[in-house]
Amino acid sequence: MQHLKDKVAVVTGAASGIGLAIATRCAQEGMRLVLADIEEPALAHASDAIRQSGARILSQRVDVSSAPEVDALADAAYREFGAVHLVCNNAGVGGVGAPAWSQTLDAWRWVINVNLLGVIHGVHSFVPRMLASGEEGRIVNTASLAGLTSGPMISPYYATKHAVVALSESLSMELAMTGAKVSVSVLCPAFVKTRIAESNRNRPESGNFGAWSGEFHALVQAMVEQGIPAEAVAGAVIDAVKEQRFWILTHPEFEARIRERVEDMLAGRNPKPQVQLAAARAGNPA
Repeated sequence: MQHLKDKVAVVTGAASGIGLAIATRCAQEGMRLVLADIEEPALAHASDAIRQSGARILSQRVDVSSAPEVDALADAAYREFGAVHLVCNNAGVGGVGAPAWSQTLDAWRWVINVNLLGVIHGVHSFVPRMLASGEEGRIVNTASLAGLTSGPMISPYYATKHAVVALSESLSMELAMTGAKVSVSVLCPAFVKTRIAESNRNRPESGNFGAWSGEFHALVQAMVEQGIPAEAVAGAVIDAVKEQRFWILTHPEFEARIRERVEDMLAGRNPKPQVQLAAARAGNPA
């Protein structure tokens, strides 16, 4: 989609971070917006701020882990605007930093329900309607560098982001096989200045979620604070949409890590998570 003016964009996780930056950039492109987030006050604030630019906006509180709520979002979008051209399945959480065997089942379910099922629900609710319209469209699924690499202490996060990458690749192939006008991109950023390390603010009210390792949480928070601006990620997303690019890689300095992992696979070498952890301890995310 080279021309975005007057097209309709849906963005989940739109109240802050990458989602807010994408929504703001879409408004700058002249798009009409459907914004969703689980944090209702923050969503209202973000919507009001973007609306001041003249953008036409529909906002709705949505828990993406709920299929009925995402269906209701799709219903509202089509009722309000009659079409959807861009869907950014962006909502996500970081979870709790602890070894895989120490992660509680509630913690696993929470991260899977938001990071993976949230994307699945977006695909399930929007893609059939987009295909039925016969119009050009794009799905952008937010994965992570964690979907292309591996590391310690946040196994649920790595697992879900790998799944989002695989889902996106399969969906892209399936749409191409049918000759659809709808296509796919997958966003794989590394560290970005967002509130991902504060995801626990949005976890379910009931359940046993365990606790972060204090040292590891501090390291993650420090690396996030040193990350690139969310606006740079949003710019990369819009460029990829216009250029019909599947892969959206925002941190070229991490390409060597991706390449090393693939080469280790092909050579049958064992993973080296201790190298990543040592780098993290030194304050260096490489």
